[in-house]
Amino acid sequence: MGTQLFTDDSILRRVNRERSVAISGGRALLMQAAHPLAFAGFYAHTNALSDPYRRLERTALAMHSIYFGEREVAERLTRRVRAMHSKVRGTLEEDAGPFPAGTPYAADDPQLLLWVLATLVDSALVVYSKYVTPLSEAERDDYWQQYKVVGRLFGLADSDMPADILDFDAYMSDMLASGKLYVTPQARELSIDIVLNPPAPLWSRGLVEAINQTTIGLLPKEIRRQYGFSWDPLRAMALHGGAEYLRRLVVPVLPAKVRYLPGVNG
Repeated sequence: MGTQLFTDDSILRRVNRERSVAISGGRALLMQAAHPLAFAGFYAHTNALSDPYRRLERTALAMHSIYFGEREVAERLTRRVRAMHSKVRGTLEEDAGPFPAGTPYAADDPQLLLWVLATLVDSALVVYSKYVTPLSEAERDDYWQQYKVVGRLFGLADSDMPADILDFDAYMSDMLASGKLYVTPQARELSIDIVLNPPAPLWSRGLVEAINQTTIGLLPKEIRRQYGFSWDPLRAMALHGGAEYLRRLVVPVLPAKVRYLPGVNG
C-alpha cells in the first residue's frame, strides 16, 4: 500500500468523512457559479452543463481519492485535471455584472482556482460546525493548512493562497463584498436544474427538499438574494433549530456505518 496525503487523525479527514458534510457540495457549487469567470471556465465552457451529474460524480471521486486514497492516485488524477484546465480558455460572450463581454478567462487562473477551492473549504467548515460540532480557530486553521495541500495539487502556489485561517476569512469577506460575484441567468438555471432538482426517486423527495432548504439557508445572504431564493425568519429558525437538534442529539449516537462515508475509518 502506498503513502497517503493525510492521516486518519487529520482534521481534513475528520471533517470530510462525515456524510453530513457531503451536503456542503451544493452550497459550494452555487457559490462557485456566482463568479461569472469561474462559471464560464469551469462549467459553461465545458460539457458540464450537458452532462452535469457525470461531471459532479467525477469531481467527487477525485476529491475522495485526495482525501482518503493513496498519494500516487491523487497526484495522477490532479495531473489530468491540470492538463484539462490548461486547455480551457475563452472570453465572456455577454456582460456579466462587473465583467464586460470579451473579458478573458482561463480555468488555470490562480484567482479562479482559489475561489473554487475556497468555496469547498468554507462550505465544509460551515456544515461541519453546524451539524457535527463547532471547531476552534486552531482547528479551522489546521483544516485550511491541510487543504492547501489540495490547492497545490491543482496548481496553486503557496503565494496564491491565504497564509492562515484569519487571512482565509478575510479573503472570503472581501470576495463577498467585492462586487465580483454576479449570478447570471445561466447560473441561476444551473441552481434549479442541477442543485435543487437532482435525479432522485419519488420516495426521497422529502429528503431532497430538506437538503435544498439547508443549502439555501446556509448560503451567504447576498448570493442567496441574487439567485432569487426566498427566505424568511421562520425558515431560518427551523433550519437552525433542526441543526441544533441533529448536532446535539442525533449525530453523536449514529452508528459509524451510518455517520461516516463507506470505507472511511470512524
